[in-house]
Amino acid sequence: MIPLLSKTLTIPSLPLRCSTRLTLTPHSLFTRFTSTPTPTQTRPMSSDSIQRVFQLKLDPLTGNSEWVIIEDGNKEEEETFKSSSNALLATTSYLDMLNDDTRNRAFREAIDKTITKPCHVLDIGAGTGLLSMMAARAMGTCDDSKGMVTACESYLPMVKLMRKVLNLNGMGKNVKIFNKRSDELQVGVDIPSRADVLVSEILDSELLGEGLIPTLQHAHDMLLVDNPLTVPYRATTYGQLVESTFLWKLHDLSNNEEEASDRIRLVPAGLDTILRVKAKQHPMHCDAISKEINLLSEPFKIFEFDFWKRPDSQGDSKLLIKATNDGRIHAVVSWWILQLDSEGTIFYSTAPRWIASPIATYTGNWCDHWKQCVWFIPGEGVPISKGEEVHLHAVHSDTSVSYNLATQATEIRECDSIAGDSHLTLSPERIAIYGDRKWRSCMLTALKNLLQARVHPLCVVADDSVFLSLLVAHLSKTSNVIALFPGLRERGVQYLKAVADANGITADRIEVFQKKKYLTLNDTKQKKVDLLIGEPYYYGNDGMLPWQNFRFWKERTMLDSVLAEDVLIMPCKAMLKACAMSLPDLWKSHRCLSKIEDFDHSIVNNTLGACGDLPAPLEGPLLPFFIWQCGETKELSETFTIMEFDFSKSIGPCYGKAQVEFTEQGMCHGFVLWIDWVMDAKNSVVLTTGPDERYWKQGVKLLSQPVAVGGRGSSTGNCCSTLLEASFDPSSGELAVKHVWS
Repeated sequence: MIPLLSKTLTIPSLPLRCSTRLTLTPHSLFTRFTSTPTPTQTRPMSSDSIQRVFQLKLDPLTGNSEWVIIEDGNKEEEETFKSSSNALLATTSYLDMLNDDTRNRAFREAIDKTITKPCHVLDIGAGTGLLSMMAARAMGTCDDSKGMVTACESYLPMVKLMRKVLNLNGMGKNVKIFNKRSDELQVGVDIPSRADVLVSEILDSELLGEGLIPTLQHAHDMLLVDNPLTVPYRATTYGQLVESTFLWKLHDLSNNEEEASDRIRLVPAGLDTILRVKAKQHPMHCDAISKEINLLSEPFKIFEFDFWKRPDSQGDSKLLIKATNDGRIHAVVSWWILQLDSEGTIFYSTAPRWIASPIATYTGNWCDHWKQCVWFIPGEGVPISKGEEVHLHAVHSDTSVSYNLATQATEIRECDSIAGDSHLTLSPERIAIYGDRKWRSCMLTALKNLLQARVHPLCVVADDSVFLSLLVAHLSKTSNVIALFPGLRERGVQYLKAVADANGITADRIEVFQKKKYLTLNDTKQKKVDLLIGEPYYYGNDGMLPWQNFRFWKERTMLDSVLAEDVLIMPCKAMLKACAMSLPDLWKSHRCLSKIEDFDHSIVNNTLGACGDLPAPLEGPLLPFFIWQCGETKELSETFTIMEFDFSKSIGPCYGKAQVEFTEQGMCHGFVLWIDWVMDAKNSVVLTTGPDERYWKQGVKLLSQPVAVGGRGSSTGNCCSTLLEASFDPSSGELAVKHVWS
């Protein structure tokens, strides 16, 4: 499948139609990215008779994109819509959310308790219509004209899916659907009167990122009666101060690269924020690192948001927190607890498992649609002693929360880069990679090996690696370096200008090729390229499948006319690796849906990319995950190679297979796949992106049904081997994986 761009395009005077559970966003005005972001971009259009959305599809191997039209009611384009919407919706968190039994039960109990008579119910961000159907059922079958449910969902593919779900459950006439943002609804035009009850689930891991505050503000101003009933009733955010070396390495590149042996400083002295992570709360499954966290405080309450009244756009909370242990404050870990009913008897919590709460009905089930959030304390953190007090100032805007921390001795603030517009904002994982001594040592060794055979090399850095651009120029004083920077572009230029001198590199040593076409001999002054290198890393591809970095191979092919006959390429090849694994939590969260609180959702399984009882030949999609954050996991086989990709040749179709021998007994839920990059022809430097490496996502192929497996000679009768086959399509960048059980 060809993924879709990861930005929202707002066209003046045209209403944006998107969804709460997409990489796009809410029913309202704001953009939200999921933990496994699939790139999307939409441009809306409307007319009196038809709803129309332009969906921008991106080819990850070329960076090229095209607009695809999705229309409501055009039967001729239904098949085109079906394939494109399936590819998109399968990468969202809808399926995981609908498989969250604790969440579903809590909403059903609260809705049944709140809606006791016919009334007007408004569901904002209705998704598949689950809450709308719960509300309609709670009112009973009374024909009272006051009883009605209005479902507001702005993303057209989800609206189409909702209609199918409502009709399947015989509730098509009970719920009136509006394919609009909630702030486009008008009383007296779309709905006859203000709603008495609001039911909605427009929450992300931070709570506010899906536009909760502005959505509630507009609803209270324009769509709801005074003092409405709401489900949920209230949300409260909590936090805790923690020490964690792992969390520190995800943001403090300046201090982590000091001991690197390559002498390159990506963050030179005096430019501490030139390469940084975004100052925001980062969603993460903190349970996965609980053994590496030193808790430095008791949990503390930060903000409280009432759904039943109009919230303020801005707010702050000043807290005095006493340290419970000695340590260094590296981060604030936060979560929220949802009170769904007004009496305070029904709760849902996103707290980590180390938190014991007597009021929360959270059962500790793993889910991916909500995580905890991490706010990094700048630099090396704040040292603190047990019993010492620290001042925490929390501030919230319409869509986010930020923190400022101070002790009696020091105050730590997020500040703008003194380098002005030359700073780069990268993902935490990318910052950690650039600060990793082992990774940098591998890159240094590989480049030294390549440069030994070249005296005055012309080197092209094909990807967005600022590190390799500086390292080549540093190692070879006679080299000429051309950086393509296909994603960074002007940002890469400004960054290099700011740090080159600090690394002893003159401005003319590295040229950034900024033309929107491929490099030609005219651009190289008729000199052939001696070295073509990459990590490979492409800016903005952090959430994609591992083999979608084969853009390097595609670009190597397009540059063939400017490459010397004896060109050296780094990496020289890639190996598709895999391992059979037990993944019970991940499989459960993506299993096929049947009845959810007695409402049939089986019709959405294919569209949402479910695994389980799908009709043949349908299979679940390959999806990217940080395996180390996927709850319970167990390796059931040795790591094996399925196929190799030779970058010395032009890109082409590839096929491979491997016989998988199970070495451990257990339930196999799927196969985890990743890429090992072979950096030199001698195979002396190999960089793996497998499950043990926390900074890269792996691809996961979940089985239709879990299979009991065991090693050969096992007396249990379990399956002991399987044949795994994979094929790579260079026209789309798609990898197809199949298996045959022995």
